Amino acid sequence: MQLRKMTLMLAALGTMSLVLTGCPDGGRDSLTCTADTDCLDAEICHPDAKVCVQTCPGGTSAECPDSAKICETISATNTTNICKCSTSALCAQDDRVTGVELVCDTTGSEVCVPKCSADTDCATGQTCDTASGICKAGSTPGQSCTGEGQSTCSYGQFCSSSKCTAVPAPTCANFDPAQGGRAPTFNAATSTGPIIYDVTQVSFAQDSFCGDGTTGSTGMTAKARVKAYIKTGTFPGEKSGLPGLFYVRVNGSQVDGTTLIRPSEYTTADAGKRAEFTMNFCPGSTATTLSIGLYFTGGNETCKQLNRP
Repeated sequence: MQLRKMTLMLAALGTMSLVLTGCPDGGRDSLTCTADTDCLDAEICHPDAKVCVQTCPGGTSAECPDSAKICETISATNTTNICKCSTSALCAQDDRVTGVELVCDTTGSEVCVPKCSADTDCATGQTCDTASGICKAGSTPGQSCTGEGQSTCSYGQFCSSSKCTAVPAPTCANFDPAQGGRAPTFNAATSTGPIIYDVTQVSFAQDSFCGDGTTGSTGMTAKARVKAYIKTGTFPGEKSGLPGLFYVRVNGSQVDGTTLIRPSEYTTADAGKRAEFTMNFCPGSTATTLSIGLYFTGGNETCKQLNRP
């Protein structure tokens, strides 16, 4: 009888030992997460780094471990207090995970993250910066994507034929100062404006848009369908609220682009992250071609040649 009790006790202790061995506190093999429920009670899933980070609700560094001793809000807009790191050497002291080298993301989230060596080491929507060993949001050109617009691609890229593709640099006279055009200023690393990723000719024919204003009058009108996505916020519900859309002529002069869009020819999609609209240009009755330059304030410059059939 005593032997049977001892056997049961040993079995229970063995089970407890297995549970403790698998306990996430100090025994995890990964800090990667997609939601707060993937982390411990005193942690949250960092919204950008996608790793579990310790919180410091009281706002003091005393609540933080030696590996990440800075207690600060996640960002100016996310006021949750978390423990941030300052060096990769300190991150090496983080004992929450075993068998994984941690580095401090000093140029981004400022938290200890697993060092990566390839994109496969990163969460969905991230790529590995092999120089720093840090996973960053975004993609590399040629990476697979779905849908259109920005999709899972980095800002300044768009999803084309299921591959992330950089928006092309302008090559028309409209954006060539040497030919009298406007100097382009877009830089994918620092710009933040809406991205125009597709311009398609719709027609080059008579239309009332370029008429003389009298009833039934028409004039030669070149129409182009424009597609754009926005990095921060959403596009407005009406074309009148578009953030700084401009049409640049060959001589560098520019026109408020919203004046070239009929209200009925403006729509938004993807919960306002994309906008599609038709722009109407008046090239003159004898024109056979028209070079247009387009851009949003702070966004990329793009060119399109419209041709009369």
